[in-house]
Amino acid sequence: MTFDPALQLTFQITAPDVLLAPSLQHKIDQKTKPPGALGRLEALALQIGLIQHTLTPELLQPHIMVFAGDHGAARVGVSAFPQDVTWQMVENFLAGGAAINVFSRQLGLGLTVIDAGVNHDFGRRPGLIDAKMGPGTANYLEQAAMTAEVRDAALARGRELAHALAANGCNCVGFGEMGIGNTASASLLTHCLIGSAAGADLATVTGRGTGLDDAGLVRKRALLEQALVRGGKPADPLSALAEYGGFEIAMMAGAMLGAAEKRVTLLIDGFIVTAALLVAQRIAPQILPYCVFAHRSKEPGHTLQLTHLGVEPLMELDLRLGEGTGAALAFPLVQAAVNFLNDMASFESAGVSGKA
Repeated sequence: MTFDPALQLTFQITAPDVLLAPSLQHKIDQKTKPPGALGRLEALALQIGLIQHTLTPELLQPHIMVFAGDHGAARVGVSAFPQDVTWQMVENFLAGGAAINVFSRQLGLGLTVIDAGVNHDFGRRPGLIDAKMGPGTANYLEQAAMTAEVRDAALARGRELAHALAANGCNCVGFGEMGIGNTASASLLTHCLIGSAAGADLATVTGRGTGLDDAGLVRKRALLEQALVRGGKPADPLSALAEYGGFEIAMMAGAMLGAAEKRVTLLIDGFIVTAALLVAQRIAPQILPYCVFAHRSKEPGHTLQLTHLGVEPLMELDLRLGEGTGAALAFPLVQAAVNFLNDMASFESAGVSGKA
């Protein structure tokens, strides 16, 4: 159990019980293959079995949650795209036309879009949850992106959404996001929470986002330096989140914490989602064993995030789209790990001689 006195929430995350690990490993080793021959799928099967505390794990009602929000700093040029693209892409999600829709349909994944704070009125729409904290964050070059009260409300709302998903039977959830300017926010959070001493200087963790050219990248880095002059470099996750976060990032961090409370497997997407996880992991370190890291993003800061957390992603496909696309594409690997554990014959059941 983790309680942060600055955050009026108590997160009751229990680390998976490792006492089952020897039995799970024995079951894995007795499959009809040389020990370790399925490589990282074997470690993944062990992880899922420990999360669910069973020798026969199942993946039930797998789902992708896409959190959308606008950023005040997007209006001053930290992105190659105008802010209106956020709400336009949410409309694309709702119409079923985005990459995450295509992959979710292909893989049989549920998909929910959460309006955490888009500067647009969508009205009541199927497939959209209205959790709006406001019409986008403030411009962090001028003031904190959000107040502590709104930050805490976003975290709490995310937790509530994850609990509801678990109550409906979901035990595997992937996280995605949409928000013009949110790679800049993720860069600032990564810089603050990892720090230059660990290699996360601002220039290193600030990439091209949606496709900035060289001049745009120089401008983006200069603007983020300006933000740091105003707001400093808070190492505390809650302070950093209030200063530089987005509503979608805050709500996603709360949803991650809430999902882990319910022993749900978390599929972590790319740079922005991992920035939200950095916040969540600092609030409750016990969250990490529940996380499966889907891929290594093309964004340069993502490698530093993964190294800091001491984890290796399942894939490296040069993705940098967001939306939870990497999490969705990793799901078949999670399926394969669970399926070989449950359905592959053992040496004994198949009548095959084991290693001498």
